[in-house]
Amino acid sequence: MLRRMQQMKRGAVVLIAAAIVSGAALAAQGGDKFNARLSWVPISGTERANVTGKGTATATLSGTRLTIAGSFEGLAAPATVARLHHGMAKGARGLAIADLMVDKAPAGKISGTATLTAEQVADLKAGKLYVQVHSAKGVEPDGANLWGWLLK
Repeated sequence: MLRRMQQMKRGAVVLIAAAIVSGAALAAQGGDKFNARLSWVPISGTERANVTGKGTATATLSGTRLTIAGSFEGLAAPATVARLHHGMAKGARGLAIADLMVDKAPAGKISGTATLTAEQVADLKAGKLYVQVHSAKGVEPDGANLWGWLLK
């Protein structure tokens, strides 16, 4: 009887440990999720014919690591670069903080990772980070074409 109770205790401990480990693994995989709708950057009338297209992006924050994946289509010219930017405020342009991989075509995929500072993590959660795709015919001086703010 005593032996049977000890076996049951050991089995319960193993089950509890397994539940804790699997719960931690699931939490590590989760992370905060953000979405962006990529649309035209601000343009004037003269640039309207060249700034075309649309896209989407998703980002997952795990600790300070931000993983981005997305797609775009309908550019008037091939994409040249894609970057993660840090705006001064939600909706305001800012400096690039990371380069992303982008298909150099009028339609394709965007991907990449960035390690953020504590300030950048806070600003991401406040809606101040965005993805920008540049193209050969985008807005001068840098060829900006599409942008989208990473929001929950």
